[in-house]
Amino acid sequence: MYTKEEFLEARKRKDLVRIAEEKRYDIKKTYPNLRYEEELKRLQAELVNLQQWVAKKGLRVAVLFEGRDAAGKGDSIKRFTEHLNPRSMRVVALARPTEIEQGQWYFRRYIKRLPNPGEIVFFDRSWYNRAVVEPVMGFCNKDQYNRFMSQVNEFEHMLYEDGIILIKFWFSISKQEQQKRFSSRLENPLKLWKFSPVDLKGQQLWKRYTFFKEEMFAKTHSTFSPWIIVKTNDKRTARLESIRYVLSQFDYTGKSRSKTTLLPDPNVIARYYRQIEQIDI
Repeated sequence: MYTKEEFLEARKRKDLVRIAEEKRYDIKKTYPNLRYEEELKRLQAELVNLQQWVAKKGLRVAVLFEGRDAAGKGDSIKRFTEHLNPRSMRVVALARPTEIEQGQWYFRRYIKRLPNPGEIVFFDRSWYNRAVVEPVMGFCNKDQYNRFMSQVNEFEHMLYEDGIILIKFWFSISKQEQQKRFSSRLENPLKLWKFSPVDLKGQQLWKRYTFFKEEMFAKTHSTFSPWIIVKTNDKRTARLESIRYVLSQFDYTGKSRSKTTLLPDPNVIARYYRQIEQIDI
């Protein structure tokens, strides 16, 4: 173990590595953590460059994070946003619709939160609640579901024609890994707020979730608004590769000078197609 003096001596992580090598400390288990932190830092620096370019160009970018509970949507959004300028970035995580909103056109509450010129908006769940969560849990009726499914492609095409850049992520997690993360939440008082009775139903209704998920992909995957599948059993890899994917979609200033690869790993992240191997079936 490091001594207090050794910690005071080290100014950077590489100093800790040097001390460990000199003292023959076993730090092999920490190497993956160090590599992850360094890679995340490089990618977050690129996100800062991207944000400045988006603001300068007056672009409107919306990134949707969908997936089963505990797939890592919120933690990934945190890594996307923690170093961005809050003046030209927002995170949208809507609560249940109010009584007034329930009487309005379903998309209206989301339209009000779409990006303004020069802004990136991250949706922690989106209008696709009505495609999967709501019908599975009985929060909408059959007519409401069918109306949504018949309108959503036209809605997104209007966004596309109006110049909004829309990225749709589906965070894919296996049933076993989901259960493992639920158990972890129950054991950690800092994560207990994330757990709800709906989470338990997610395990019980796994096959029903799968049915509506596949219906959503088949009917709402399009050339102008494709679904991007991210395998998230490895949370850290999913965070890095989803950031890479977003960066890969823009030819922003300074991109060629990046100190890391900005192309996502196709073994982790790919466009949806019917024969793709999924881990949350």
